[in-house]
Amino acid sequence: MKVFNNQATTTTDSLPTPGSREPSNETTSDSSPTSGARESVNKTTTDSLPPSDSRERVKKFMQQLQDNICDRLVDLDGTSTFREDKWEREEGGGGRSRVIREGAVFEQGGVNFSEVWGKNLPPSILKQRPEAAGHGFFATGTSMVLHPRNPYIPTVHLNYRYFEAGPVWWFGGGADLTPYYPFAEDAVNFHSKFKEACDAHHPEYYPVFKRWCDEYFYLKHRQEMRGVGGLFFDYQDGTGKLYRGPHQDGPAAVYSEKVGDVESRSWEELFAFIQDCGAAFIPAYEPIVKRRRDMKYEDRERQFQLYRRGRYVEFNLVYDRGTIFGLQTNGRTESILMSLPPLVRWEYAYHPEPNTPEAELYETFLKPQDWANWNTVTS
Repeated sequence: MKVFNNQATTTTDSLPTPGSREPSNETTSDSSPTSGARESVNKTTTDSLPPSDSRERVKKFMQQLQDNICDRLVDLDGTSTFREDKWEREEGGGGRSRVIREGAVFEQGGVNFSEVWGKNLPPSILKQRPEAAGHGFFATGTSMVLHPRNPYIPTVHLNYRYFEAGPVWWFGGGADLTPYYPFAEDAVNFHSKFKEACDAHHPEYYPVFKRWCDEYFYLKHRQEMRGVGGLFFDYQDGTGKLYRGPHQDGPAAVYSEKVGDVESRSWEELFAFIQDCGAAFIPAYEPIVKRRRDMKYEDRERQFQLYRRGRYVEFNLVYDRGTIFGLQTNGRTESILMSLPPLVRWEYAYHPEPNTPEAELYETFLKPQDWANWNTVTS
């Protein structure tokens, strides 16, 4: 891993793993899985319960995913590196927050790893999974938001997470793209790479999780999507229907209902899926950065970028479940809010001029589209 500008060393890289499980009899390799290679399947796992070393294995993957993404982003930027802050949570756990600022490509971005545990489940979890009440919880994940300098490079977000509370466990996550200017090939590349990752595991993952993403990253008070979407899924424990969201009359729920209950999937199968989704990010985003980073722009494009960044702020502070969970569990505020852009503006009653790229963004790119099949649909 590349050297980071380490600003704090209040904890070690390997935090103690809580829990009362018996230790695993298996030996664990010191080498973590890379983002491009999934970990071998643990053959001792039952379909209904995680393996005894589940927490340590997922933690190592999340840390390695953070390392691999940061290394690649430093190479892409070429002028800036990440500042790293290691932190501890008084109630249990901690993490590594990494922020890149004032780079040639990335104006600001953060890639965070966290691992937290405790006795009291936050209300946001109990509302969704009341059967977890009375159990201590464990959660780990890696999240990332990048705000590029050039308005022609989209903002991008990624988050993968794992949760346990007694007999309850699930994986969640996804990735989504927020362009400021309309380039169909960028949306197509992003969606296609994540569709490939999904299709390797289940033919209905992408159709459901793509629709779920369109639904989740929607600003109800603006009546518009945040961007062109990608993937979003939560509460995936290998049973029942794929859609576990609140909008039972929405496109994701309707499609999932048609699919019905899918064949039971083991913890190992879902962990492999998460690893492949993590590996898909660089191929999905790096080509976009390389295509757009040298494009010339003027103050008009910069001002529109800052205006559209306001939607990012609105969504994260009003709707984002990760932000809500972090604040409810007394997470590190600086890490939770690192997703916000460094500069942003609002403008009263703004409407784009007709027949402009800005208008095309609103008319086409901020509405659900079949991006993975766009070339076929539009030809």
